[in-house]
Amino acid sequence: GLPTDPGGQAQAPAGAPASVRRVVAAGNAIAGLPYVYGGGHRSFRADAYDCSGSISYALAAAGLLSSPLTSGGFMSWGESGPGKYITVYADEGHAFMMVGNWRFDTTALRSGGTRWTRGMRPTAGLVARHPPGL
Repeated sequence: GLPTDPGGQAQAPAGAPASVRRVVAAGNAIAGLPYVYGGGHRSFRADAYDCSGSISYALAAAGLLSSPLTSGGFMSWGESGPGKYITVYADEGHAFMMVGNWRFDTTALRSGGTRWTRGMRPTAGLVARHPPGL
């Protein structure tokens, strides 16, 4: 899995492609910002993000997304199924991203906002998608 420090910052696994390292670095840059519904959808840069807005920001930083997507939009993004490094799980109401064994999710911790945390959450009813080749 990815190591993390007490501040919730993840590190890309050794040997991961540069695009995966950029996704993790971008996620680290906004981890800890507050949650707001619709945050990160008018522009990738925002003072607060929702679940899909934060994932959009991280993926865009690696050139994997050209405009912000809603949770429902992630249901048809990329390629079907889990990826080798990155998987986005989504339905019409929520999305979260796994990078290795780390989850980038607005519901990860009680403090609110998007955070990195270890471990999977239930995925029943969610669609798994991944960036091509990753």
